[in-house]
Amino acid sequence: MMEVEVSMRMVEFKGTLARDGQIALPPEIAQQVPSGEPLQVVLQWDFTSDEDLAWRTSGRRQFEAAYAPEDSVYEQLIDDAATR
Repeated sequence: MMEVEVSMRMVEFKGTLARDGQIALPPEIAQQVPSGEPLQVVLQWDFTSDEDLAWRTSGRRQFEAAYAPEDSVYEQLIDDAATR
């Protein structure tokens, strides 16, 4: 069985859609992407709605409620691995 390695880079930024349908990349991001590179684009808008904010806040509360002090051992393992 052949193994396939997938390497994906991702960047997030906020912008606006111009009247001509163009989305401008910030210069610091444009420098990172080779010209002619295939891209996968995901558009998200109206992300400041009250409903979206409520869902995000609720999700974060649920996540933080499930986080116990004992879980910090995993963060320490990650930090320790970086110094090896």
